[in-house]
Amino acid sequence: MNARAARTLLGVLVLVLLIPPSSADAIPTAALVEAEAVDTPDDGGGSITVRWPGIPGAHVVRLSRREFGGRDSLIVVTESAAEEGEYQDNEVVDGVAYEYRLEALLRFPPGPGGAMEELTTGVVSLGPVSSSGQWFHTGRLNILIAVIVLTSLIMFYIERARRGASIFVRRIAGLEAVDEAVGRATEMGRQILFLPGTQDMDNVQTLAGLAILGRVGRLSAQYDARLEVPVSRSLVMVAARETVKEAYLSEGRPDGHREEMVYYLTDDQFGYAAALEGMMAREAPAAVFMLGCFYAESLLLAENGNAAGAIQIAGTAEASQLPFFVAACDYTLIGEELFVAGAYLSKEPRQLGSLKGQDMGKAIILLLLVVGIILQTSGVVDAASWFTVR
Repeated sequence: MNARAARTLLGVLVLVLLIPPSSADAIPTAALVEAEAVDTPDDGGGSITVRWPGIPGAHVVRLSRREFGGRDSLIVVTESAAEEGEYQDNEVVDGVAYEYRLEALLRFPPGPGGAMEELTTGVVSLGPVSSSGQWFHTGRLNILIAVIVLTSLIMFYIERARRGASIFVRRIAGLEAVDEAVGRATEMGRQILFLPGTQDMDNVQTLAGLAILGRVGRLSAQYDARLEVPVSRSLVMVAARETVKEAYLSEGRPDGHREEMVYYLTDDQFGYAAALEGMMAREAPAAVFMLGCFYAESLLLAENGNAAGAIQIAGTAEASQLPFFVAACDYTLIGEELFVAGAYLSKEPRQLGSLKGQDMGKAIILLLLVVGIILQTSGVVDAASWFTVR
């Protein structure tokens, strides 16, 4: 045996010794057959999902991509441990076909050159596959059903209300007392102070307060009472002026309306509160309505109104401020009661039907929760999936 043959044999022996025993019986190519590349389900497009099984005997898997049928070199998109897994490729374009190359690799300690050595033990090509957006997220089917049921209930009760059917709405004491408060102010010859909150027109509580202002304005027009609406936002001032003007016109009393009934004070939270405190102390209004979004100024206003001897009707959806109103006011609209005031006072069919339909939807949800808890606890059905959204 010459020296060249001896060196070749020595090299083969070294390679055999370097390869771990586990790789000898590995079958990565057979495992890679189970890999797949699919359009990512339930998404808006621009994503392809590649899944692969665990590959025995391999150290890592390498995923590469290029356009299908193209001559460009493959781009490595990810490397992962050779365990079962998946990768979402979000760097793709909808409608363009791609092919993927999935390689199972063995990696060995650095050789004489210092670089990590790799050995490809299995390769599979996947594709062509392209991405596209889906019309509907199937994991949100329960939301679709809930929307359809709730919409159907609202439309059903609106139609019933239009046909004159009696729609029962629970009595709300605070709203029932509106007539009493306006009547008292008229008898005493003192003003009615209406405060629609401290936030702008983009706050739903402000809108709810203005809906009640319409009712108070109509009663003021009927009784020829003194109504004042100081506000802290310019847009609220414009909307409140239109609301009061419309109320006086609807009662046939345009002569009783004055633009000065609604006026702007200041945007500053405590500047607004201070101005109102002084007004309450000097003029001692007979009735104070505080209906809208209130924060730290709620207690200051409620205390001063109480000290002035006014009948006070307050309402807000800010849970942290409700205790102050409950303690210092005669009537308090708690949370949702503020939002249903428009329907309650106007008796308008669309508002009544919407209110009744939403209440029935809540009743159905509560019933499903009770039934679901029973079924989940007993282990009969996985009821938790009814309320799960992916």
